[in-house]
Amino acid sequence: MTFQRIDCLGVVLAGGLSSRMGQDKAQLTRQQNATSPSAKSAHSMLDFSKQLLADAGIKDIVISGDNHQIPDRVAHAGPVGGIYSVLAHYLANSPEHLQPKALLILPVDLPLMTVSALTELRLKGELSHKATFFSDSQKNMHHIPLYLPNNAFLNMFLMQAFHREQLLTNSKNKNNKNGPSVRAMLEQIPHQAIASLNNQVLFNTNTPEQWQQAQQQF
Repeated sequence: MTFQRIDCLGVVLAGGLSSRMGQDKAQLTRQQNATSPSAKSAHSMLDFSKQLLADAGIKDIVISGDNHQIPDRVAHAGPVGGIYSVLAHYLANSPEHLQPKALLILPVDLPLMTVSALTELRLKGELSHKATFFSDSQKNMHHIPLYLPNNAFLNMFLMQAFHREQLLTNSKNKNNKNGPSVRAMLEQIPHQAIASLNNQVLFNTNTPEQWQQAQQQF
C-alpha cells in the first residue's frame, strides 16, 4: 500500500466544554432550507462542519475532541490543544515525510459559515504559505477558522507550549485553562488576516440565544 502526504488536512474542533450552551454544540441540529418548502434537511453541526470542509476541496478530515476521532492529549487546553493533539496523532502514526503540509481548522460552532469563505481562506493561505484567518468589517480579528501551515515555527511553539504535557494532563481542575490562545500561537508564526466579505459567516454560537439568532438566518 502506498501512502501519500496530505496537502491539507481538514480539522473540525469539537472538543469544547459547551458549558454556556448547556448541551454538546456538535450535536445541535441545523435545519437547512431547501429549494422546495416541503424539502427541509437537518444535519448536526458536526456533520455540517465536515461537509463544509469536504465541499471546500478537503479530502482528509478529522474530528478533534475527547468524544471523537482524536481525543485531547492535554485536558482543557482549548483550540491550540486540539491542534497539538491532531499533529501529535499524525506524528505518532505516520513517518515524518508524510505529515500533513497544512491544516484547515474549523470550529463546530459556526452555523453560517460558507464553502466559498473556507475555500478563499485555504487558497490565500496556500499562496502565501502563511497562517491565514479572517478580519471583519470592523477590523476585528477572527483567529478561527484558520489555515495553518505545518512548519518549523508551529512545531517549535507547540513543543514549548506543551512540554509539560503529562503534568497538565493529570490536572483535575475542569475549569483550568491549560493551553495558550490561538492569538499567542499566531504571534510566533508567519500569519496574515484577510478581509471577510460577509461578517455573518463568522458568527459563532456559544449560548442558546446566539443559536436561536443563527437559526433565523438558515
